Amino acid sequence: MSARCELRYNYPMSDLISRRALLGVSLPAIAAGLPAADAKRLNVVVAGGHPDDPETGAGGTMARYAALGHNVISLYLTRGEAGIDGKSHDEAARIRTAEAEVACRILRVRPVFAGQINGAAEVTNARYDEFRKLLEGLQPDVVFTHFPVDTHRDHRAVSLLVYDAWERARRRFPLYYFEVMTGEQTQNFHPTDYVDITATEPLKRKACFAHKSQGPEEFYPYHEKMSRFRGFECRAEHAEAFVSSALNQRAGAEIRGL
Repeated sequence: MSARCELRYNYPMSDLISRRALLGVSLPAIAAGLPAADAKRLNVVVAGGHPDDPETGAGGTMARYAALGHNVISLYLTRGEAGIDGKSHDEAARIRTAEAEVACRILRVRPVFAGQINGAAEVTNARYDEFRKLLEGLQPDVVFTHFPVDTHRDHRAVSLLVYDAWERARRRFPLYYFEVMTGEQTQNFHPTDYVDITATEPLKRKACFAHKSQGPEEFYPYHEKMSRFRGFECRAEHAEAFVSSALNQRAGAEIRGL
């Protein structure tokens, strides 16, 4: 096993998994440095409530997928309309959309906006259908979104919309949940998977700092502590942690494409 952590699994010690399995196994494509051209090019969708959520929750993982040549989409439920004090919804949306576009260029991913409003996200039958059609149109091979136990309504909303689309798609693609501002926003998060983002953490940092209106000098140190802590858990310098939606079915399956 490589000394570097590429992907880590977290299993209950009561399962009596070996130390080697607990620490994780690298995927052959990562170990060999194979680009997507040598495997299947994946459509990876990372869905967040607002501009900056995908970047803070999974920015390092997004950058790793992109570096391997996969097609990565940052799907924003809203444009952050209520996210800048003293600005109208239209003004804030313009500013935050531009920031998101810069962040996506840094990570080499594509932004997509779902059209809901920051602070007024809806979870209705019509919104379920609307979001399902949008996600289906992106033809995802793997999807990441907010862990549903979260203090922010918009985070909970997008998590439920993604989950419903996943169910309606008959669980065709793997679904993973990420964390943001754990303890303040994400709650009761117990990871099943880790991705080593040591090499891509600088890109994640730069993408997060593209969201100038959100005070990254205040929020990013929080996330840096999180990535260092998750790295400590899996013996990496920096890592992002995820919860698999199908833990009881995966039997040690890896995060697809990494």
